[in-house]
Amino acid sequence: MLLLNKFPTWLCAFTLVLLTQDPVSTSEVTACGVAVDPPANIEITDPGLLGYLSIHWTRPASLQNLSGCTVRYQLRYYDTYEERWRSVRTVKLTYSAQFDLEKPVKVKILTVLKCACTNETEVQGQEREWVHAPEPTGVAGSRIRDFQCVFYGKEYMECTWKPGPVQPPNSQHYLYYWHREMDETKECPEYIVLPEGRRGCRFPRELLLEFSKFNLCVNGSSPAGSLRTAYFSIEVQNHVKPAVVSTMDVSETDGGLKLDWSPPSGQVPEHCLEYEVESSTAMENGKEKQERVVIQNLADTSYGLLRGVESQTTCFRIRSKVNMYCADGGIWSDWSQKKCTEDKETQYIPAWKYLTLVGLVVIGIGILCLSLWILQKICIKKIIKKDALYTLYKEKVNKTMPTILSPIFK
Repeated sequence: MLLLNKFPTWLCAFTLVLLTQDPVSTSEVTACGVAVDPPANIEITDPGLLGYLSIHWTRPASLQNLSGCTVRYQLRYYDTYEERWRSVRTVKLTYSAQFDLEKPVKVKILTVLKCACTNETEVQGQEREWVHAPEPTGVAGSRIRDFQCVFYGKEYMECTWKPGPVQPPNSQHYLYYWHREMDETKECPEYIVLPEGRRGCRFPRELLLEFSKFNLCVNGSSPAGSLRTAYFSIEVQNHVKPAVVSTMDVSETDGGLKLDWSPPSGQVPEHCLEYEVESSTAMENGKEKQERVVIQNLADTSYGLLRGVESQTTCFRIRSKVNMYCADGGIWSDWSQKKCTEDKETQYIPAWKYLTLVGLVVIGIGILCLSLWILQKICIKKIIKKDALYTLYKEKVNKTMPTILSPIFK
């Protein structure tokens, strides 16, 4: 296991190189009869904070006995993470800055003098530059790749990686981290372990610090030797990925459609979100019309869309991201599930409604058939009863009437 609380060998050598290369010649720039020399005894040390280096210097000998003047120092260093020079002016004799320890460390410094004898104007001395290119150590090709961190809903962060092209057998990776509110570097609180080994680290929310450099280092060990070290410096608020939008509602308006939704769950403030809405409309000619629009209105969680005469079904889906007012970057959430409208011509009828309708029809037919059967039975009974009464009536008439009249009632 590599010990990160000790100075790296290459950086100790770097400090010695700077000390031995300290300029001894007098500057060509003079003011008030003295040379405005660069600062002396430049020293850059690593306190073991994963690239957060300390730069120290002393006042040049030519200005030690100068009084009544203001001496300041202009320090410039190359930020390899953002690929640009950063500059600072200070009266102090020390400054700390973030460097990528895998790339050359470049520092430039000069003295700025302001006195009554200079008419209160600043006189800049010559600028000196120091560059050190570190030599990589460890098994060649063993540096990790595809390193990325995702701050899920501002609830927890996962940093994952893949092993390098060359991974010796029985290798073991280690992750260390540090930010400015920590006294020293610490190891990953919870490794993400796959069958082939450690492939990530999970950080709970309480261990993270936003709007500050969050330094990470992944190294490793193996029987073949140490693995090459990889350094990273991020700001966690720029790596937030919101949760999926789960609550959506589509309603019809006068000649259009309206999509409403609720912000995703998690710790991301509602005013920090922007949304992208995708609509997909099926047309009568069989074609599909798609539109995408980004909504940056901080208080708006709705979207309106005109509905064409020839349109049929329209489906929506939505995703979100932290907006530019709350971070310099962010990660889009996953798309929500689609929410669709009903067809304009033939509305969608759920299956249970179809079954209910069929059941009602069957019951209606059954009731009708039963009614007809009962009616038929009643009619038959009435006819039989009528015939029986008529026969009885004839018999009585035949008994009471004279024989001569009997043919009339036959």
